[in-house]
Amino acid sequence: MEGAPLPTRTYNHIALKVDDNDIETYHEKITAFGFEVLPGRPRVQGEGQSLYFYDHDNHLFELHSSTLEQRLHRYANN
Repeated sequence: MEGAPLPTRTYNHIALKVDDNDIETYHEKITAFGFEVLPGRPRVQGEGQSLYFYDHDNHLFELHSSTLEQRLHRYANN
């Protein structure tokens, strides 16, 4: 992200798809960088995993192990 750091934190975020098997590895790397990892929220089984974290400039990122289409399909069939 370019520009000045954000003055406050919001839920506005960028989501990136990652492999389900890599979530723990990313968690370890993100923690090692000193970024704040947020507690996960309850998920519908089969929805995939998410890892939310703020960078040092208050940008919120999400690493998620499924696509939006997969998630919506899962919600519709729950």
